[in-house]
Amino acid sequence: MARILSGMRPTGRLHLGNLVGALQNWVRLQNEHECYFEVADWHALTTGYEDTSSLAENVRQVVLDYLAAGLDPEKCTIFVQSQVLEHAELHLLFSMVTPVGWLERVPTYKQQMQELQDKDLSTYGFLGYPVLQAADILIYRAEAVPVGEDQVPHVELTREIARRFNHFFGPVFPEPQSLLNVVAVLPGIDGRKMSKSYGNQINISDPPPVIREKVGQMITDKSRIYRKDPGHPDICAVHTFYRIFAPDIQEERAEACRRATRGCVECKKLLAEELVQWLGPLQERRRRYEENHALLKEILEEGRRRAQVAAADTMRRVRAAIGMFTP
Repeated sequence: MARILSGMRPTGRLHLGNLVGALQNWVRLQNEHECYFEVADWHALTTGYEDTSSLAENVRQVVLDYLAAGLDPEKCTIFVQSQVLEHAELHLLFSMVTPVGWLERVPTYKQQMQELQDKDLSTYGFLGYPVLQAADILIYRAEAVPVGEDQVPHVELTREIARRFNHFFGPVFPEPQSLLNVVAVLPGIDGRKMSKSYGNQINISDPPPVIREKVGQMITDKSRIYRKDPGHPDICAVHTFYRIFAPDIQEERAEACRRATRGCVECKKLLAEELVQWLGPLQERRRRYEENHALLKEILEEGRRRAQVAAADTMRRVRAAIGMFTP
C-alpha cells in the first residue's frame, strides 16, 4: 500500500466539480492505500489573508463535505493542516534550500498573479506556497499525490525539493509520483469551469430548492433559439451533467434534444431531479455528521493524532540528517 497525501483549501463549501474532480477518486484510493487527506487552512491564507472571519467555519464545512462524499475516518486520516505544526517546521527548513527561481517559474504562480489582480499577492507566503505544499506531502513521506493535470508541476517541484534535500543531507524523502485523475471538467451554471471564484457552482450541500434554481439558470445550446430547433447535446453543459450523474438515461435525453422532442427548460427540470436524487444519500450522510458535534470533534482529534505521529517521525529523521542540536 502506497502512502498518499492530498487536500483542499477551505475557501468555501465544496461543489460538484470538487466531487467528480477529486473526492470520488479519494474515496476509491482509501480502499487501496494509506491515505492522508488534509484541510489546507494555511494555504487558504496565501490568497485570503486579509479576511479570515469565515476561515474556521469553512474548515468545518469542508470536513463535512469530505465525509459526505464517502471518506471514512476508519480507512483514512482526515485532519486540519494547522493542527500539525510539523508542517510549518519542515516548510521552514525546505525554504532554506529552495532556490527562488524554482518558485517564480511555477505556472500557477504566474497565472494567479494575472487572474487575481484585485489582491496583493506580493507576499512571501504566496511565492512560497509550493514549498509549503512540498512540506505537506513530504512530512508524511508520501509516495504518490492524486492531482489534476494543472497540479503536476507542483508535484514535480516537490520531487526537486526532495532530491535537493537528499543531496545535501542524505536519503530522507521519497520522490512522490503524480496520480493523474483524468475526469471531464464539470461546467458551472454559466458554462465556464465550475469554480467558487466564478460563483457558478452547485454545492454538494445545496438543498433541493437551490439545486432546482441553479440548474434552471444553466446555459444550454446557444444555437437552439426556438423550441422546435434541433439541439446539439455534445456542446451543452446540461448534457455533460447527464453523462456524469445519469449515464443510464443520457442517450435518451440527448436524442430528445437532437430531435427537438423536448425543450431545454424541461430538460433542465428533469436534470435537477436527477441531481437531487443522486445527492440525497450524500446529504443525508453529511447531515448525520453535522448534527453530531462530538463525533466530528472526535474524528478530527483522531486524525490530528495519527497525522502528528507520522509527521513527528519524519521530523526526527530530518533533524538527525541535518545535524540539528538536541540537548
